[in-house]
Amino acid sequence: MDLHTLEVFRAVVSERSFSRAAARLLRTQPAVSMAVQRLEAEVGEPLIDRAGKQPRLTDAGQVVFDYARRFDNLRAELGVALAELRDHGAGRLSIGANESTTLYLLPLIARYRKQYPRVKVQVRRSQSSRIPVEILEGDLEMGVISYEPQDERLVARIIYTDHLACVVSPHHRFARRRSVSIAELGAETFIAHNEMSPYKEVVLRQFERLKVPLRQQVEMPTVEAIRKMVQRNQGVAFLPRMCVEEEIAQGTLREVQVTDLQTERKIRLVYPAGRTLSHAGRAFLDLL
Repeated sequence: MDLHTLEVFRAVVSERSFSRAAARLLRTQPAVSMAVQRLEAEVGEPLIDRAGKQPRLTDAGQVVFDYARRFDNLRAELGVALAELRDHGAGRLSIGANESTTLYLLPLIARYRKQYPRVKVQVRRSQSSRIPVEILEGDLEMGVISYEPQDERLVARIIYTDHLACVVSPHHRFARRRSVSIAELGAETFIAHNEMSPYKEVVLRQFERLKVPLRQQVEMPTVEAIRKMVQRNQGVAFLPRMCVEEEIAQGTLREVQVTDLQTERKIRLVYPAGRTLSHAGRAFLDLL
């Protein structure tokens, strides 16, 4: 199976158009269509449903697309490996993280860059639940998550221990309190992240166990937006302590201990158990 034909097929799928794929690849549209037809003939199955306005993958097309992406990742790994043979000080390191776990990487990356300034470090924003899958499929070399992946094909090393902080505005009625109970929080409006996480589930279960309503009346897509809403005294929030350390130190947010809720948050660096890491990846582990 020709890798160039797979590249054409991937372009058609990602662009959702034969004409846009042709423009991206600097080829004519008939040439792109013929390449996909040759691939379909080789596979013996239609890969793209052309009936609608946009081409859609068939079941066979999805399988071929997934493998085509893996081939592309292997080709990129080959290029990095060959570059590292020539120069161990260069290479590429790709790490997946979501918005909050990226913060735990910052001091590590700063130290790493001092030792390996010519390594290209790419931190890709990913959904936390998808990071183990992306590592196993070769889309990422490593990832940072806040839960145990429960997969023997992965190694998970704890790199940081944090906790969820209940934060309020300096003007909130709890701002001068050292601690509150979950029962007292039942009347509060919570500013929540619109993605589920293991620690959000812990909070939900504890409120449910104590039969206290958790009024998540506002949901936001980013930690930054949640912080700003709480600073404006529009509600309270549970956020990773590292995400609000600066604001608490500056006095623009206050942390209030919740007496019947303890949420230790372990941050793990995850990488494949059975795949050889790049020189850049091994150097990052050595740094830890």
